[in-house]
Amino acid sequence: MTEDQHDEGFVISEMGIDPVGLADADLFRELSSLHRTRLETLRHGPDAALENHLRRTAELETEYLARHPGREVDPARLTQDF
Repeated sequence: MTEDQHDEGFVISEMGIDPVGLADADLFRELSSLHRTRLETLRHGPDAALENHLRRTAELETEYLARHPGREVDPARLTQDF
């Protein structure tokens, strides 16, 4: 895997921009895109595409949780006490 410094300062690899370098709006956009394509990739994508999808989702979700550790949880969505 090779990495390159993009003009805006983002670290880009063959797998995409490092999530740490994304602005919140870009992080949300990337997460939305991955979640929108999740089922199609799971059902019909080749193994390499599914592996990439899983890895990228984990990277982006980990970054989201690091930025928003006290994320807003909707009490109406809770189905049981944890």
